[in-house]
Amino acid sequence: VEFLYCDLASMKSIRQFVQRFRAKNCPLHVLVNNAGVMLVPERKTEDGFEEHFGLNYLGHFLLTNLLLDTLKQSGTHSHNARIITVSSATHYVGKLHLNDLQSRCSYSPHGAYAQSKLALVLFTYRLQHLLTANGSHVTANVVDPGVVNTELYKHVFWAVKVAKWMTAWLFFKTAEEGASTSIYAAVSPEMEGAGGCYLYNEERTKSADVAYDEDLQRRLWTESCKMVGISDESSRVP
Repeated sequence: VEFLYCDLASMKSIRQFVQRFRAKNCPLHVLVNNAGVMLVPERKTEDGFEEHFGLNYLGHFLLTNLLLDTLKQSGTHSHNARIITVSSATHYVGKLHLNDLQSRCSYSPHGAYAQSKLALVLFTYRLQHLLTANGSHVTANVVDPGVVNTELYKHVFWAVKVAKWMTAWLFFKTAEEGASTSIYAAVSPEMEGAGGCYLYNEERTKSADVAYDEDLQRRLWTESCKMVGISDESSRVP
């Protein structure tokens, strides 16, 4: 195991990380986009993005795009490289406000978090479409880990914290259990060559209806490219 530092809330840090990784000339067979914050008070990343959208979504969007060439070079016909992105069941109630992705008009921690998780599902489906169109040996899937007992809940209301402390052993998954579906997506032979799936408890299931809106997927992708400062290569793909 080797550690390389990367702050997903910083576009500069992400670019520096990718440079350091590429300098090692290593193949990249599995990328798991797992970082996240939840229900944080209204604040911005160093690049001026609302933190849920900037860290949970845009950070992973940029990281994945900068590593795509390496992933494509690493995948083969019999062993595809795999991208696994961790979303949440919260995406089912999320609304994507393309005219206000930074939640400037009306900030709600719950709304901003749900929007970031819906964006990750839309991103995954569009990414898989582009990978398929390019004939790449790379698959992209999105995972719902379930309700997991981690420090992700540190910003919830104190009464919720008390309830969590009292019931976590009964209703919450352990970190190991929460990771199981990501691991399944990353290494299971059953997932070889399968992309564009939404997985929960190691099963393929249906995501929110809005996540299958291809026009919304395209528009979010184009806007995301502008926000992180990369060229939109997808414009040539229907």
